[in-house]
Amino acid sequence: MAPKFGTSGLRGRVVELTPALVMQYTHAFLEACDTGGAVRVGWDLRPSSPDIAKAVIDAIVAAGGTAIVDGALPTPALALASLSEGQSAIMVTGSHIPADRNGLKFYTPRGEISKGDEAAILAVLGVTREGTGRQIDAQGDAVAAYVARYVEGFGTDALRGLRIGVYQHSSVARDIMVDVVQALGADAVPLAWSDTFIPVDTEAVDPATRKQLAGWCVQHKLDALISTDGDADRPMVADAGGKIVAGDVLGPLTAQLLRADRICTPVSSNTMVDAMPEFAQVVRTRIGSPYVIAAMEMDGAAKGVGYEANGGFLLGFMANGPVGPLSPLMTRDCLLPILAPLYLTRKTGRALADVVADLPARFTATDRLTGIVTDVSGPFLARLVADKTARSEVFDGMNAEQDVDLTDGLRVTFAGGDIVHLRPSGNAPEFRCYAEAGSAARAGELLALYLDKTKTLLS
Repeated sequence: MAPKFGTSGLRGRVVELTPALVMQYTHAFLEACDTGGAVRVGWDLRPSSPDIAKAVIDAIVAAGGTAIVDGALPTPALALASLSEGQSAIMVTGSHIPADRNGLKFYTPRGEISKGDEAAILAVLGVTREGTGRQIDAQGDAVAAYVARYVEGFGTDALRGLRIGVYQHSSVARDIMVDVVQALGADAVPLAWSDTFIPVDTEAVDPATRKQLAGWCVQHKLDALISTDGDADRPMVADAGGKIVAGDVLGPLTAQLLRADRICTPVSSNTMVDAMPEFAQVVRTRIGSPYVIAAMEMDGAAKGVGYEANGGFLLGFMANGPVGPLSPLMTRDCLLPILAPLYLTRKTGRALADVVADLPARFTATDRLTGIVTDVSGPFLARLVADKTARSEVFDGMNAEQDVDLTDGLRVTFAGGDIVHLRPSGNAPEFRCYAEAGSAARAGELLALYLDKTKTLLS
């Protein structure tokens, strides 16, 4: 399958992301979008990323542009630098997917490109610009500014007294996470640095990793444990018992702290947010940050935020942190939804699990089947969408359908409140299943049941 735009950025197999193809897309981006006079370039820690980044840089220079090289850094750090300096950016990353795949994320000086921008890029693919450009080493300025954002917003006592484990693996933010929690007063415990790229999907953490996280929490007497995916636009937070706090729980907690009044989040996110009275409006979108951003921009609300079920948080207004301002950052960020819940535990003197328990009692579970191409999953899902009888065969034993939502995939709400949501991934050959219920045990049962059913049917 050739590289293509998915839910967020261009993705494809490394063998297909040739220098010529990467240069084509870079030239098309320069032709189709406002770049602000310079393009910042960053990358994650997967083995193929430096070479792909070199092709991006070479293309910018060959087109007569200025390439500002930020090196290996988190996607939100690159985006923050782009927005702050009025420049564009290209991040080389495959996010959470395996190392045999990679991709490009594009930013204009206004933020992450829209679906309209993607169409404009594809329309001029093959156009080549010529000129004499230059390459500039950014010397770590973007990382320094990213760290300073949270120190200034939260303060040096924000996490004082907490003992925080940092699962470093191959996240490009592995050192930054340690630096930030220490700067905010916590005791950081670095864990499991890896020289090999590990595709951590914060939305579908495997049982072995969950067991490992719980073991670390006990072994090191942690108050919480944190991590991110490969390019650090998705957070992972576990409480003192090693239980992972879902991304669509971190989102509402962060929005509460920032006193947001309008929430934009994909249809797959936990419905607990709809029952929280502090939010005047909750807007549901298709899955993917471009859709969340489009919804955030639609109303121009004074205090609008967005988040995804994977935890990436988007800030749409100048917010007040515990001690200082937090400027808007309209791309998925990992650190804000990590730090906000941890700050709440320190401020209240309560365990993270207790803070989470105060929220409306809705629980989600999610996982995915790998190796499922859209040629297989597409017709399967289309049949379920079109035929209620086919759905009843799959959902045999469930209560009657109460609502069918086709915003993104097939999301069925049953009498009694159980929810099952099926959809193909937009970034990889995967098929995802989301389940929601009134208890964690029931959500887990639903997930296991329908992952197994869809695996059988898709095979």
